[in-house]
Amino acid sequence: MRPERRKYLEEKYGLDRDELESLLEDLWAFTDETAEDFVRRRHGELQRGGLRNEAIYRSLAAEARAGRFRGPELSLRQVRRIIYG
Repeated sequence: MRPERRKYLEEKYGLDRDELESLLEDLWAFTDETAEDFVRRRHGELQRGGLRNEAIYRSLAAEARAGRFRGPELSLRQVRRIIYG
């Protein structure tokens, strides 16, 4: 990122250089996540939260449909195939 953009963000949001760098790293990691990575990660989180797979599949399909990723909607079958291959 160009230095003038960094300075703008630091000033606008009252962040010091280290805070801004940490925020940008988090944002880049979040936006670099693929739909497949998201499904696998969230599956584990929801499973550890005590949900059963059928509820997890519906939840993941709905979350993907909510605009988290570009591209076509994921069917329940596609969600299962991402998780289990």
